Amino acid sequence: MTPPLPPNLATLLEKAAFDNGFDREFEPIGEWLHYGSTQIPLHVWLGAFGNVPLAAFSQEHVARALGDTGTPLLSPLPPGAAAGRSVADLPQLHRLLRRAFQLGCALPDQPLRQFEQRTASLPRTTEAERQVIQRVGQELFRAGLLEYWEGRCAVTGLAVPELLRASHIKPWADCATDAERLDIYNGLLLAPHLDAAFDRGLVTFDAAGVLVVADTLDTAARVLLGLDRPLRLRTITDPHRAHLVWHREKVFRG
Repeated sequence: MTPPLPPNLATLLEKAAFDNGFDREFEPIGEWLHYGSTQIPLHVWLGAFGNVPLAAFSQEHVARALGDTGTPLLSPLPPGAAAGRSVADLPQLHRLLRRAFQLGCALPDQPLRQFEQRTASLPRTTEAERQVIQRVGQELFRAGLLEYWEGRCAVTGLAVPELLRASHIKPWADCATDAERLDIYNGLLLAPHLDAAFDRGLVTFDAAGVLVVADTLDTAARVLLGLDRPLRLRTITDPHRAHLVWHREKVFRG
């Protein structure tokens, strides 16, 4: 059980929540402050042990995707929380909450939920109508990837959103369901040259996230494209790996 929060610390925790997208305040649970968001279904609980900020989250997949950010909480969590983290100070708490909000915009199926809401009343009879539906899905998929990858290329770190491409691992047309098409783990945010090479099977990624170049791409082209040096995904998860198996088997020219 966390000790009572000093009033000044409670104010700072509230600010951290509101500054990072958690703009709905609920009744506290014990010494845990409870917040939600008007934009995503994720809930957070904030507290402290001494001067150490604590955060708990309602969605396990978001907590898992936080990676090495903070230290997993071993102490009892508030009711409704699936996992929690402690961080060293308030600046780190802000970063943790901002990342949790980004992940909440993308995981596990937030783009699919938005897609279903936005297209529920749209006709799908003609090819033109189906293309409108597809554009809505692709826009939401791209928005989710921008959040998940923090607006940076998954390999190079290029942070110019206008240049980044939302690259499906298993293409839209080959997916069996909208859930598969809009699965954020079925996509990578890539710089234009990497997107083009990946789409055409000239590069892929192995189970460790290391970029693999097809033998058909000669040395001169590799140098010009910057593919003559070791490159890898900035992060990779098991769901990414599962989709990449399909890409290596069906698309890659290796």
